Amino acid sequence: MSVNDDTSNRSQLEQLAKELRKMHKQLIDHQSKNFGDVGNPFEHLQLVTMHPDFAWLRILSEFMVALDERLDDKEPIDDAAVTAFKQAVEGLIGPAEASQPEFRQKYLAVLHDSPDTTMVHGGLRLALGRLARPAKP
Repeated sequence: MSVNDDTSNRSQLEQLAKELRKMHKQLIDHQSKNFGDVGNPFEHLQLVTMHPDFAWLRILSEFMVALDERLDDKEPIDDAAVTAFKQAVEGLIGPAEASQPEFRQKYLAVLHDSPDTTMVHGGLRLALGRLARPAKP
């Protein structure tokens, strides 16, 4: 793999990470609004990390940590890694078969309820569409 491939793949995954952070924030904001009074920032953090109403979002949080760890790794990022991350996200948000059905159901409900989240979803879909395609044999 060339340095250019690694640079391009890393750049694509960095953009994906950026869009996932926007989506994560949107989803937390939406869930918090539906929850009601979330208290001070510390209490809000406790809700997000511990309360069952926010548990479905931890799947996305954990995925984002794995993506950030891979981006922090100095090893080159090959096309297979990019494809794996793309497939994992598409398993969460679609169009691939749902890898986490509860997450998908709640995600789609938020998209239905929140035009702002739908806009962020569009940016995430664009980032996914820009990810490298597997090489043809």
